[in-house]
Amino acid sequence: MKRIMIFTGKGGVGKTSVAAAHGRASALEGKKTLVVSTDMAHNLGDIFQMELGRQELKIADNLYGLEIDPTYMMDHEFANIMQAMKDMITSSGFPTGDLDYMDIFPGMEELVSLLKIMNIYKNEDYERIIVDCAPTGETLSLLKFPELMTWYIEKFFPIGKVAMRVMKPVAKAIYKIDLPNQKAMTDIEKVFVQLIDLQQLLKDRERTTIRLVTIPEKMVVEETKRSYMYLSLYDFAVDGVFINRILPRDMENPFFDKWLKIQEAYIEEIEAVFAHVPIYRIPWFDTDINGLSGVDRIVDEVFDKYNIFQRIKEGKRESYYKNQDGYGLKLYIPGLDKEKLDIHESQVDVIIKIGNFKRNIPKPNTLRNYQIASANFNEDELTLSFCQN
Repeated sequence: MKRIMIFTGKGGVGKTSVAAAHGRASALEGKKTLVVSTDMAHNLGDIFQMELGRQELKIADNLYGLEIDPTYMMDHEFANIMQAMKDMITSSGFPTGDLDYMDIFPGMEELVSLLKIMNIYKNEDYERIIVDCAPTGETLSLLKFPELMTWYIEKFFPIGKVAMRVMKPVAKAIYKIDLPNQKAMTDIEKVFVQLIDLQQLLKDRERTTIRLVTIPEKMVVEETKRSYMYLSLYDFAVDGVFINRILPRDMENPFFDKWLKIQEAYIEEIEAVFAHVPIYRIPWFDTDINGLSGVDRIVDEVFDKYNIFQRIKEGKRESYYKNQDGYGLKLYIPGLDKEKLDIHESQVDVIIKIGNFKRNIPKPNTLRNYQIASANFNEDELTLSFCQN
């Protein structure tokens, strides 16, 4: 089965090097592999010491590279719907001026990047796609955006062509707003279907997993733990943690003794938090990791010790179930501080907020006449019980 492996981590921890090494290791196994960068500050080409761009380019046998250009894709693959939405906003009196799509629709660059990856997955013959993402916060925005966009489309375009046919003759006269034309509405519907496909792909644990890259330092470890919590909130599968830049223990230099103890303490913390996730250790190399020869050092000196492409067993994930009083919903949210948790509901959604992150979980039709009766958090699991109104 084809696989997508997404790499993220705090800026500067070496995630691009780790992703590149995965691509190289995969290619050396004889698997046709594509390494993709979705980071607007691309440095994948710097690692391989060659110029990569918006077209797939061969790096070595079985290994190809691509740096996604979302602006180019929006201009060439989503032009109709982008223009219709821009016209609609302009007609409402909003001064778009010379603003481009990125300014008018924040988040669209994340969406088209993921759609591009999905199209490659479906239409090309790569056996593995390795995705080098932006730093953690941007990656979370990237991954949650399809679900958020789907939610908005469901709310704002539920009446489709019938409403457009009835309202279009009076919309401009009364509301001074242009509805998308028939062709544009069809494009919106097509995007909606693609978004459903994209969510299914991203949350299919046989096909897509996320790997975290970290280093044994306090701020980085804390961010890695939060990332794991937020990724779990959105029900994504994390199947690997790579601890990078571990100092060698045989240096025999008193200056580094304290640093070794600090690193050892944070490595133990990582191993405790990620007890159910494979953990891989990467040493601090004595040279820069550049070019195929540099990437090969990670492959030869580290990855050969592990089965890095193993599939882990199905872990805990969100699920609905029937109980004595009605229904329940379980969500696995490791590391959650209950004091920072807010839970609300509407008739159609369960709304969970942790810090600055919020997720709207649509209720199944069966539960539309049910409301939350209780909420409990125990051993990293949030359990919501529903009873009938």
